[in-house]
Amino acid sequence: MTENIEYSSADGLKLFAKSYGPVDAPLSVLCMHGLTRNHQDFEPMIAALGDQYRFIAVDVRGRGRSAYDPDPTHYTPQVYIKDMEILLDHLGLKRVALVGTSMGGLMAMLMMKAMPARICGVVLNDIGPSVDKAGLKRIAGYVGKSGPIENWAEAADRLQNMQGPFFPALDADDWMAFARRTFRERDDGQVVLDYDPAIAASFGKGKISLWLRLLMWQLFKSMYASPLLVIRGQISDLFAEKTMSTMVRRHPDARAVTVPEVGHAPILDEPEAVAAIAEFLAYCEQDRQAS
Repeated sequence: MTENIEYSSADGLKLFAKSYGPVDAPLSVLCMHGLTRNHQDFEPMIAALGDQYRFIAVDVRGRGRSAYDPDPTHYTPQVYIKDMEILLDHLGLKRVALVGTSMGGLMAMLMMKAMPARICGVVLNDIGPSVDKAGLKRIAGYVGKSGPIENWAEAADRLQNMQGPFFPALDADDWMAFARRTFRERDDGQVVLDYDPAIAASFGKGKISLWLRLLMWQLFKSMYASPLLVIRGQISDLFAEKTMSTMVRRHPDARAVTVPEVGHAPILDEPEAVAAIAEFLAYCEQDRQAS
């Protein structure tokens, strides 16, 4: 069962999310994508996990079917989490689990700080309170800089050229499916990445100060209030194995899994990720029922 969800932000922007699975499921899971992605990013994961839970996959403002913001300075996680709170209120959801990929994981960390009582568990996909400069530099090098493409075959080729080293096991069909989730077709038949290029303005140059790193680890302490699953791509250039180990060591109720031969960020339909997420959500379900 799927349902399109349309709602409005506090500043009047029309936003979109999609619900998968039974509305009366014992656990609802809010899924938040990375910087340049959209709600379709989670469809492989949702298909692999089945319909035991309700998954709400969002289009953050400026992505997918959510409206582009006329003020690009609003493209920040602090604004996004206010949109998420409105979405939860709109759906009448008092307590949910979170799955956040990359930027979506940073949103999850901020939500744990802002509304801990509403969250029964968090999955962080290839992201933590510390990120590697190499990955940031690579992302900054392409975000917002790709123009229209003639057709879907070219879109799949371009995506493979850009991301191929981080997903060496994907075949031609996989890359086409990846492109279909990442690009959209315009009325003139050309294909473009499915986000507002203006999001690049708020991304910055990838420079991280010592002060910001300290603040992020302080923010991570907010995560201690709920169970945590950390997923890392084995060849990720953004999220270091050392960072993941430190997170698990410091958190009182955390577990971790590494997805082999995948970089930033795992698609989450990999067997290792699916097994870990299924087990974790069952754990969150028990915690939610007990609370």
